[in-house]
Amino acid sequence: MNFPCAFLDGIGGSEMMIIMLIVLLLFGGNKMPELAKGLGKSIREFKKAASGVEEEVRRAIEEHEEPPPKKFPTHPPGATSQLPGAVPQTTPAPATPPPPATPPPHSAD
Repeated sequence: MNFPCAFLDGIGGSEMMIIMLIVLLLFGGNKMPELAKGLGKSIREFKKAASGVEEEVRRAIEEHEEPPPKKFPTHPPGATSQLPGAVPQTTPAPATPPPPATPPPHSAD
């Protein structure tokens, strides 16, 4: 008989009986119902607070959702598709060959 608790992983029935016996010896039979009642209240308050925090986080996420991105208008066929503010690209002019080199003047020897 294993109890599914995260902090009590691997504790079986015999271990739980030993723990209950120790608690009974420490606090006595009269205090046991009061301890159980207090434990139940604290667990209930913890769950209530945890669900409140979870709901608050959900609400905050819903408030801060970003709007969907804006759609840019489509361009008619043949139009250039450039981003707004982009510098238009020009096609470079064909390269002109350099002028022919003139031979250096000959000196008389």
